[in-house]
Amino acid sequence: MALSWLVLVISVQALIVQAKLFEIPEDQKHLVRGLNVKLLKATLDGEANPSVYVGLRLSEEHNLEKENEYLQRLKPEDLCSSTLNIKDTEPKTGLIALHLMAQKASCDNTHRSRLIACLKHHLLKEKESIVLYSKPLTSYYQYSLGILALCVNDKLIDKHFINKIIFAEEKNQFVHGKTISIDTEAMAGLALLCAKNSNKYPREDAINMKKSIKSIKDKILTSQGDEGQLGNIYSTPLAVQFLLALGGQSGREPSSYAMRALLKAVDQGKFSNPMMMSQLMPVFHQKTYLNLANIKCDANTNKPLSIPFYPEIAIGDEPIRVRLVVEGQNFEEVFEVPSQSSLLDVLKAAQKNSDFSFETRGSLYGPYLTTVNSKEGQWLLLKDSDISLLEGIADYKPADGEKIILRLRSA
Repeated sequence: MALSWLVLVISVQALIVQAKLFEIPEDQKHLVRGLNVKLLKATLDGEANPSVYVGLRLSEEHNLEKENEYLQRLKPEDLCSSTLNIKDTEPKTGLIALHLMAQKASCDNTHRSRLIACLKHHLLKEKESIVLYSKPLTSYYQYSLGILALCVNDKLIDKHFINKIIFAEEKNQFVHGKTISIDTEAMAGLALLCAKNSNKYPREDAINMKKSIKSIKDKILTSQGDEGQLGNIYSTPLAVQFLLALGGQSGREPSSYAMRALLKAVDQGKFSNPMMMSQLMPVFHQKTYLNLANIKCDANTNKPLSIPFYPEIAIGDEPIRVRLVVEGQNFEEVFEVPSQSSLLDVLKAAQKNSDFSFETRGSLYGPYLTTVNSKEGQWLLLKDSDISLLEGIADYKPADGEKIILRLRSA
């Protein structure tokens, strides 16, 4: 009996060791703390983002005063009307899901029941769209995020909703254009892992989930690039979250390789967008969105994490020249903007100094381009001849002499 107990203890200890896939080197821990401070600083600016709050709550270091102030700025009660109407042109599935996750992270039940009912309604509309048109109203990313949000709130999701993810994975529908969308694969994987681990589904359903989870894992591991990124550097945080939640040894080396790539990217200043930082923060603390299911509110600590003063980086006096091309519209001109300008600054300069015009729409990731010279649609951002930009118009900073191409995606 004593021997059996010893074997059990050793086995549990081995599992605990395996769960921690990567140990951040001592000389790079300042990068993690710096990211934490940058995310905390993001709470002072702009519209409140529930994903930022979730990222802060899944950190090991906190400024509880600032986090609580930010929580009060979130307005989940404004998302759902009393009649639960939904307009096809204004779907909110992902946003509602993030607000529900933020409420779970805060351990505040004030709005949770309302958000759960609202999210279920939106997911039903998403499922109906999949049945009728073979695609959700929003995207499979938001659809999976919605299921994940319900799951971490310990809600049983009808298996027919989950089967839509399984079927889409089987049919390779998690794509952006013709390329596999690794962040969608990862989000779908997190949703399926949460559902499978809940032990609320019959064995046959659990087996189907397990098959899809393996398929997702294989695609994510196959996507690893020479520098360690999974898909691209900005899809890597969610992909690592999935591998962390999956556990086991097979993803250990790829995860470690990806973590080194993420640390390098942070050191190079590539993570400045609050949404992207909020997805990365849990990874550096060996956590995933699945940890929200068991978050311990009575264990909050206030390791004083302050926001140091950093002087604003002045925009350089030396101008740079950026060539802007709109494909199919016979538009190609060079514009001068100050160094360190964003692509959004270039578009504004073009609008001011030429016949160019554009419109944007806000999102949690920042503004995105919706209309160019009165032509509305999904505009692709490229540099040189055919290299897609990984950042949005407010985050990408063109180099001197660079050519930026705006291309309308064909249906």
